[in-house]
Amino acid sequence: MKPHIVLAESDLERLETLIGRQTTRTPAIDALEAEIARAEVVAADALPPDVVSMGSTARFRDQATGQEYAYTLVYPHEADIVAGRISVLAPAGSALLGLAVGQTIDWVAPDSRVLHLQVLAVSHG
Repeated sequence: MKPHIVLAESDLERLETLIGRQTTRTPAIDALEAEIARAEVVAADALPPDVVSMGSTARFRDQATGQEYAYTLVYPHEADIVAGRISVLAPAGSALLGLAVGQTIDWVAPDSRVLHLQVLAVSHG
């Protein structure tokens, strides 16, 4: 079962616009739409501060290895993995969207390993 996620209404509007601009269907778009469809949507000022949202930086740990990562969740045109900015259209980006500190998600890495990721901290701005 997937964890409960929360999404700011303002992020929802921009993400729906992003999806609407795509000319082809991709697994990344389908994954993002699935995340949006199951999210609890709240006003931006009601979004809990410990929830991963667009522009926030999430620190998370691979529970199997203990390795920690930190990425800022951004729109595709802002993505730069080397600089720590991950696109919401990347599988890990859409998986992190809406998670709160303490929640975990299973994510399939590019090499087909399943990573069990736990959100440790979220910072905004």
